[in-house]
Amino acid sequence: MMFHEKLQQLRKEKGLSQESLAEMLDVSRQAVSKWESGQSYPEMDKLIALSDIFGVTLDSLVKDGELQEGGGNPTYAPFYMTGRTSYEYKSKRTLFGLPLLHVNIGFGAKKAKGVLAIGNIATGIVSIGLFARGLLSFGLLSIGVLAFGTLATGLLLAVGGVAAGTIAVGAVAIGIFALGAVAVGMFSFGAVAAASHIAVGDHVYGHIAVGRVAAGARTFIDTSPARNFSAISAEEVRKAITEEFPGLWNWIVRLMTSWFR
Repeated sequence: MMFHEKLQQLRKEKGLSQESLAEMLDVSRQAVSKWESGQSYPEMDKLIALSDIFGVTLDSLVKDGELQEGGGNPTYAPFYMTGRTSYEYKSKRTLFGLPLLHVNIGFGAKKAKGVLAIGNIATGIVSIGLFARGLLSFGLLSIGVLAFGTLATGLLLAVGGVAAGTIAVGAVAIGIFALGAVAVGMFSFGAVAAASHIAVGDHVYGHIAVGRVAAGARTFIDTSPARNFSAISAEEVRKAITEEFPGLWNWIVRLMTSWFR
């Protein structure tokens, strides 16, 4: 058998489409098609990758004759054990049309998409990557319902160096509820806090502002030496909140006054 015949046979035995094999090798589907038709020949690094994927020796793959099994299948071992600069694995089992696990890491724009996606660019129900999108996402840049990252945007919760979400926690936090060194939101807690409704912190600005330095329609100044709000009356702040925002939910009132005695 010649190389192109072996390649087609091995691919079909493995249950791979030309497109999926192309994704594993980081080439186009047309390139795989040309290899299988004998119109072109892969470069050496791709030949080595093919021998690993199919578990056959490189010699038996490229030389005329029968195929011989190689020593294992390092394509599905961690890339740091193979000496390669990239690694991809995609589980055959799927859920909602997505592989249960898709891992694609290495140099360049390595994209992973699955129920659990791990990659340079990851999209999944749970996603982990430099750039991650998902219901639950972890990444340098993270976007999701629950997002954790250096830069995090979360529909419900965002935690990161810079965080934006319904509930945002970060060095810089922007949200309905914001907690951070610098916090901006409807209800904000921070060293520097600005809020449309209630701001609590060291230097604060809000309709109701509680802090050592405070500016707003209703202000409460913390004069306690320990800066622990011991000089602020929880009852007085609660009264101001109910007067200024009579329709505000009780649990929010309790949350915003839990810092005071």
